[in-house]
Amino acid sequence: MKIYIAGHRGMVGGAILRRLKARQDAGEALTLITRTSSELDLTDQPAVRDFMQAERPDVVILAAAKVGGIMANNTYPADFIYQNLMIECNVIHQAFAAGVTRLLQLGSSCIYPRAVPQPMREDALLTGVLEPTNEPYAIAKIAGIKLCESYNRQHGTDYRSVMPTNLYGPGDNFHPQNSHVLPALIRRFHEAAQAGTEVVTIWGSGKPMREFLHVDDMAEASLFVLDLPQDVYAANTQPMLSHINVGSGTDVTILELAQTVAAATGFKGRIDTDPSKPDGTMRKLMDVSRLADMGWRARVGLAEGIAGTYQWFLEQDSGSIRDK
Repeated sequence: MKIYIAGHRGMVGGAILRRLKARQDAGEALTLITRTSSELDLTDQPAVRDFMQAERPDVVILAAAKVGGIMANNTYPADFIYQNLMIECNVIHQAFAAGVTRLLQLGSSCIYPRAVPQPMREDALLTGVLEPTNEPYAIAKIAGIKLCESYNRQHGTDYRSVMPTNLYGPGDNFHPQNSHVLPALIRRFHEAAQAGTEVVTIWGSGKPMREFLHVDDMAEASLFVLDLPQDVYAANTQPMLSHINVGSGTDVTILELAQTVAAATGFKGRIDTDPSKPDGTMRKLMDVSRLADMGWRARVGLAEGIAGTYQWFLEQDSGSIRDK
């Protein structure tokens, strides 16, 4: 079986690739296809078409995306909607044109409306207004779901979508401005601990609640969904409501998260909040009952996962993480 992993250098794509390589080592007959962004620009339609026609994969895993935190989404909204729409349109359509019948697309929990009952169920999609700070990215990810569902309806393909909560772990982006909240906190508290800083101030009130999932759990869940027999997947979804939430099922406040990171990094000072900075959505907890009913639950606890991620951060060459 030939499997193309789009985005294999990203945090999630890298974790999926590691898991598939482990299957190879265990004796599964898999051919794993990857391309770096310099080798294949997924926003370039002719390039993606030529690649798919030449490689003819049996399965495509679409983990490639332009991602970032609140500041990045606010600063580059056009980049986020354009690049993600182009990646999804090119990969999904050209996969179909090359005869690919099985595809897994990875999305994001930001697809759900800002004011939505918690925990967020899959059927909350398109029931309200999106969070303004990341609306362009969310629109692109919703389009990816609907692309998959539409190709399934019209062409009988088996294209599936999984929507992860906030992810973290080895391979994360620790850039001081463009990273997500957890890796940003790890870097800030690490630097504060090393410098002996007395106070670290975090964005917002500290009251918003967020759910976090270790990337190794996400990789496992992604392949679990991909491997589900088609009748099982169909029995637990609907043709135009087919995406599946993936999360831990528990959440913490941003202040509690900061305290956990501080403990992992050895920071002994005070943690202040800055309510002048945006909080974003006050709570984002995924309803993961659909996936749990099919037999999968997260295994990595938050404190354990943060400690492991910080250890990975420390093991990287300082120059390699300085600007990412």
